[in-house]
Amino acid sequence: MSSDHLLSSYDYHLPPDLIAQNPMIPRDHSRLLVINSPTSHIHSIFRDLPQWLLPGDLLVFNNTRVIPARLYGQKSTGAPVEILLLEEKEPFCWLALVKPGKRFKLGSEIYFKLDNNDENFLVATVIDRDEETGGRLLKFEVNSVELFWEKVEKIGQIPFPPYVTESEANPSQYQTIYAQKPGAIAAPTAGLHFTEELLEKLQEKGINQAYITLHVGLGTFRPVDIDNIKEHKMHQEWIEVPDVTVEKIKETKANGGRVIAVGTTVVRALEGTAKATEMAGKQGLISFRGKTDIFIYPGYSWRIIDGLITNFHLPKSSLLMLVSALIGRERLLELYQIAIEEKYRFYSFGDGMLILL
Repeated sequence: MSSDHLLSSYDYHLPPDLIAQNPMIPRDHSRLLVINSPTSHIHSIFRDLPQWLLPGDLLVFNNTRVIPARLYGQKSTGAPVEILLLEEKEPFCWLALVKPGKRFKLGSEIYFKLDNNDENFLVATVIDRDEETGGRLLKFEVNSVELFWEKVEKIGQIPFPPYVTESEANPSQYQTIYAQKPGAIAAPTAGLHFTEELLEKLQEKGINQAYITLHVGLGTFRPVDIDNIKEHKMHQEWIEVPDVTVEKIKETKANGGRVIAVGTTVVRALEGTAKATEMAGKQGLISFRGKTDIFIYPGYSWRIIDGLITNFHLPKSSLLMLVSALIGRERLLELYQIAIEEKYRFYSFGDGMLILL
């Protein structure tokens, strides 16, 4: 088996103090490691991104919005319950992780309070079990989408990643400034570096912008736990790549520009759409709305993207494997070691990388 396909080949040691607990303020003052040649790298600042791009390049962003997916409730006995909404399966019916999950059988009810005087502010019933995730299917007792979100917004919390344990960040700092479509349970973190001022500077230089939607879920952060990574199965995530974005991609490539994904979620959406196009027997690229379970690792044949803006990812993660497919596993781990020595900040609130092929 190739070492590129061994899970152990994607391990590295990160000093705990390099795990960013808070975002940089302003957002675009984070550091940026630029890789624009096969053998060299440059240390930069994210606000200087325009100098590394060319007029006619296209940045593609993920406009998903993180929902207040973490809810705290209780059983009829008063025992506390924590749930994490994962995915809406049908109106008012959500797949969720439930703690403690083993105690919840079919028909169990969970009560969510707005305050001590309103025990039934929101009620959910366990109607099924999901074997793949170990989660539960919850049916919420509401009669309109608007009312459901109104209640969830009042009682839910934005779920920070588990490695962010001592953060002073407010929930708005875990949203991109262009977040529009609610549905994600984690932020597309490469986009957290952008400010309105930076977007304006990029436009002024002739660097174009387009948007896709991928609602970040288990597929993005679920750990790889099998020795032969080729046997790993990705959880499906919902994506939408609209006609206007497809046309901008075609126009960019026709004019010799580069398509640069802002984050690994954009990579998965664009490459997943290209895969769906091929499977449909169509030529080129067409718009797509549906689910993707694409898993990208070394050996992958790239179809759409020419570059990537990304953060630094966890050891043995599918995201680390995706970036390795772009520039090579050994080189990526060498760059990570350089970033560690230079005290870059890692993970969701950390610094960024710009990779240009």
